Amino acid sequence: MSLKKGISLRKLEAIQGSTAQFYTPQLSDETMLVQVPNHSISDFFVHHFQTDQLLVVKGSFILVALYNKEYHYYALNEEQPYVITIPPGVPHCAINLCEKDCVMVNAVLRHGESHPLDYRPMKPPFPFDFDKIKLIVETSQQTNLDKEKATLLLEA
Repeated sequence: MSLKKGISLRKLEAIQGSTAQFYTPQLSDETMLVQVPNHSISDFFVHHFQTDQLLVVKGSFILVALYNKEYHYYALNEEQPYVITIPPGVPHCAINLCEKDCVMVNAVLRHGESHPLDYRPMKPPFPFDFDKIKLIVETSQQTNLDKEKATLLLEA
């Protein structure tokens, strides 16, 4: 699914083994494990020659991307294996308002040498819409509960 400014969201496909599911790995130049602490809001970062490909493996968080002088909020969690791709030039940050830490994999694509400003944190230029963020978190949690109930009903 293509989103604004080149951001894309793609559901991972799995192959079922005898007792495990195998997901297609992301092509990358570098792979990092990233932890977003609970009850935290990161500063913004913008990469000039790097594409981030994020996949949550534990917990959940809200990715905030800034473009066209607006915040765009994306809920990601361990229950739904989606990869969100953030192209160069898009300021972004992470918000984790949950009780547990979030752990994700970032499969980085390099498009040249790192820019000196790539990892310099930037403060948000204007306040976040926490009413919208809370609604997104609640909706995401309810979707996961509905999915869990449906699975329990199928197993019963």
